Amino acid sequence: MNRIIVIGSAGSGKSTLSQRLGEALSLPVVHLDRYYWKPNWLATPSEEWDEFLEEVASRERWIMDGNYTRTLGIRLHAANAVVFLDMPRILCIYRIIKRRIQYHGKTRPDLNEDCPEKLDWAFISWVWNYKKSSRPRIVEMLERVKEGKQVVILKTRNEVKEFIARLEKNGRS
Repeated sequence: MNRIIVIGSAGSGKSTLSQRLGEALSLPVVHLDRYYWKPNWLATPSEEWDEFLEEVASRERWIMDGNYTRTLGIRLHAANAVVFLDMPRILCIYRIIKRRIQYHGKTRPDLNEDCPEKLDWAFISWVWNYKKSSRPRIVEMLERVKEGKQVVILKTRNEVKEFIARLEKNGRS
């Protein structure tokens, strides 16, 4: 595993898991939110975003975390492993509220500067509805690539802890 994508709902733990994987496997981590969002939460234009993803995906070693379902195909094509954090929605809601409080008026480490943490009803609604609106398409895409890629689906915090522990143990031996 040297090209890994980590996907899942906001609040599922993508950034945290990516950091842990990067440390365990000595791989550079690319937090896609950091590159997609320009200062003041301005989105990168689609053409520019696609070019950025193509360039990063062409590198030999990486971990990329983020949703961006429109461009998931680019990352899936280049990756040799996928970790899908299919966490309970209530956990994801709790985590996005927690990080809003934790980073009030500040920018999270996995975001671009000048993107202070924010939370609105549209975002909460997107997280709440992730399982029915985004998850089916992701599961379908993973089903299509599972023969040629390592696909790991983690559904609980304990599964994530066990997964990290296995990788850290294998990395040390």
